[in-house]
Amino acid sequence: MFEADARQAADFSTTKSLRWTRRAIVGGLSMVLAACTVVPKGPVTPAAPPPPPAPPPTANLPTDTDRHRVALLVPQSGVNGAAGQALANASTMALMDMNASNLRITTYDTSGGAGAAARRALADGNRLILGPLLGEEAGEVSAAARGSHVPVISFSNDYTVAGGEVFVMGTIPAQSINRVVRYAHGVGANRFAALVPLGTYGERASSAMVAAVRASGGTLVGMETFGRDPGALAAAVRKLKAHGTFDAVLIADKAGVAAQAAPLLKAGKPTIRILGTELWSGEALLARNPALRGSLYAALSDTHFRQFSERYRTRYGDAPYRISTMGYDGVLLSLRIAREWAPGKPFPTQRLYDRGGFAGTDGIFRFNTNNVIERSLEVREVRAGTSPTTNSIPVVSPAPARFAE
Repeated sequence: MFEADARQAADFSTTKSLRWTRRAIVGGLSMVLAACTVVPKGPVTPAAPPPPPAPPPTANLPTDTDRHRVALLVPQSGVNGAAGQALANASTMALMDMNASNLRITTYDTSGGAGAAARRALADGNRLILGPLLGEEAGEVSAAARGSHVPVISFSNDYTVAGGEVFVMGTIPAQSINRVVRYAHGVGANRFAALVPLGTYGERASSAMVAAVRASGGTLVGMETFGRDPGALAAAVRKLKAHGTFDAVLIADKAGVAAQAAPLLKAGKPTIRILGTELWSGEALLARNPALRGSLYAALSDTHFRQFSERYRTRYGDAPYRISTMGYDGVLLSLRIAREWAPGKPFPTQRLYDRGGFAGTDGIFRFNTNNVIERSLEVREVRAGTSPTTNSIPVVSPAPARFAE
């Protein structure tokens, strides 16, 4: 466990920063976040037995009378330790950027168990929990926080854990699918199809595709699933084509899978639009694969992320994980609500439902009545670049600056 506030920020940034190998979070960790199994399924209800007693407060933790105490629950070691450290670094950077003196962020390591980390955070008097990282951990934290009136803003994109005290902050696949389908329909696509992987992510993408096509006014011609065994993708493409002609097809997987399927789908009909999900964001393959030209996908805006990355690199010496902005925006959200939050008092949870939303590094966002985040997404198109082997990826529909309702 460690703590960070504006008065400690300079020492923290020197002693706690880590250097890691640069990697694209969306291509790897996003699939882990999206596909993890969560128990219990569906919105969390208070039907379970009471959680075990909380451990005694952490020794020597200062008493705060003029600052809000907020817990950050992230892994500090193991396979997701680097991502957890990036979230911790970003939350500290937000305190320093805002010169905030009314917030104390204490980081609790979930590597030894998210439920235990949450109980320590509650025993220490934290009134808001940011994290954990994974959906399966959010279930444990929810059980620990149940009845405490301490909201949990999870960084997972697993919406099945939302409800009660738990809010979900990660980008939801259904929102990126709905955004790209609506845009594709607006530029002429009427008949849609989909290829989805077997597993939890594929199941959610399937449901989202059905709803998005219906809402857009288009027609869903067919949908096929595929596994990871050799030949499964090609077989799924053949079955999909047997359903009839279509103008656009969603490939609910990483860009590498889409690059394999695109030539098969376009054989005989090169004008078919390939549609992607939020998993495509940050994939270097998009800039160099001619087969994906004409493809569309929806993602968070990178406009402010570039500036965030420069500041992060200057302070910590390496590029940030893409998801680290959630740590930064979680702190901005806390500071915004702190204007109406007296130190030592329960967090005003109802403020999280503000329909006007909040501004963050990734654009505007708000939480719906189901405790699931709604984000403003942009649409990008893969186009031919300056050479036969390169592509450009311009924004063809900017992220809205405000919510319509």
